[in-house]
Amino acid sequence: MKLPYAEPYKIKMVESIKRSTPEQRKKWIKEAHYNLFNLSSDKVYIDLLTDSGTGAMSDKQWGALMEADESYAGSQSFLKLKETVQKITGFKYFLPTHQGRAAENVLFSVLVKEGDIVPGNSHFDTTKGHIEFRKATAIDCTIDEAFDTENMHPFKGNIDLKKLQKVFDENPVEKIPFVIITITNNSSGGQPVSMENVKAVSKICKKNKVPLLFDSARFAENAYFVKMREKGYQKKSIKEIAKKMFSFGDGMTMSSKKDGLVNMGGFIALNDEEIFKKATVFNIMYEGFITYGGMSGRDMAALAVGLDEATEFDYLESRIKQVTYLGNKLIEYNVPVQHPIGGHAIFIDANKFVPTIPRDEYRAQALAIELYIIGGIRGVEIGTVLADRDPFTRKNRYPELELVRLAIPRRTYTHNHMEYIAAVLKNIYDSRAEAKSGYRIIDEAPIMRHFTVKFEKI
Repeated sequence: MKLPYAEPYKIKMVESIKRSTPEQRKKWIKEAHYNLFNLSSDKVYIDLLTDSGTGAMSDKQWGALMEADESYAGSQSFLKLKETVQKITGFKYFLPTHQGRAAENVLFSVLVKEGDIVPGNSHFDTTKGHIEFRKATAIDCTIDEAFDTENMHPFKGNIDLKKLQKVFDENPVEKIPFVIITITNNSSGGQPVSMENVKAVSKICKKNKVPLLFDSARFAENAYFVKMREKGYQKKSIKEIAKKMFSFGDGMTMSSKKDGLVNMGGFIALNDEEIFKKATVFNIMYEGFITYGGMSGRDMAALAVGLDEATEFDYLESRIKQVTYLGNKLIEYNVPVQHPIGGHAIFIDANKFVPTIPRDEYRAQALAIELYIIGGIRGVEIGTVLADRDPFTRKNRYPELELVRLAIPRRTYTHNHMEYIAAVLKNIYDSRAEAKSGYRIIDEAPIMRHFTVKFEKI
């Protein structure tokens, strides 16, 4: 008999979660103006809003946390983290920040100016927000296959080289401060980028003397997919693959709350000394001194261990197999999801799930709300709400995909939780024909509205 897969860890501590009824949840979500971000955590049964900072740390991380050095300048925890980042990424210079969007804020303050153009693969919300806040433009160059949820392309996160070249052909190179590759590509469904594609993008950047940066929040998961799907990497370790991928770039930002396996933290890593020196000025202004950057010594100590653990195959296999199990269960129930299953989340295709709800009534948001009411499961909309308004016309931007993301926290939920999530979605899908109307916005922020937007039911 073939042995079933089992997780390479055991549970040492548990946290209670509260149950509630659909009637209670209807009241709570209305009071929250139908914004899932506004719910307090005690009103959520299974929280899949994000995998950012929501995972469980290991015993070794907790041990490192207790032994940390909290010195303001030059702490031993900083030095250990710097050494770990340099070893894994190969980049020379390192700046800690309190999280990923802080790293973007610091680095983009150096690099991005009004009128600039930043090509990339489906820039995530904070990345696009920091670009547009500086009156620059983010241009999505993701391959077309990413927008067909049934296409089984193994690297849907790839940049379309023709689209990228077109950006260079049609714009002055001095208007392009850098190209950014998000690994894995969150907005297109947690999809990986191939080593071949990174190498090709790097070649275009070098030809034009433009830096190549990585948004590296899930770089370890990306390396796992390269190992499993790309020819020539099966015998390479995750650490070897990650370091080779970074070797094609000039720098990176990192939200350590994902593949750093910590609850708070981020960093910038670079090869260019001049950019590093300029970034230190903004780091001190926005984050703190350059050897802590908004992080406590214990956070840095836990992160150093987390980066090492996250780049080991056994951990990644367990992590991604759990996500894949949920995805395959939903496919078995005919629930439309992004194929192939990504690394950190399941992305439900709301265009196919509830086409009866008009797009201008935010069908993906409506589906996310129904998932909460029926099952107490909190996901997040990755669609028109997140796409925000065009900064010039102020009209809604309608992306090709309307998705509901179910981001799975690392080492947090069990096999039975995955079964429960799948069953709730099956029940909603079976009654989908009843969905006729969605929501309208009654209040929104001028940028990155999805965090605080308020809706009313139509």
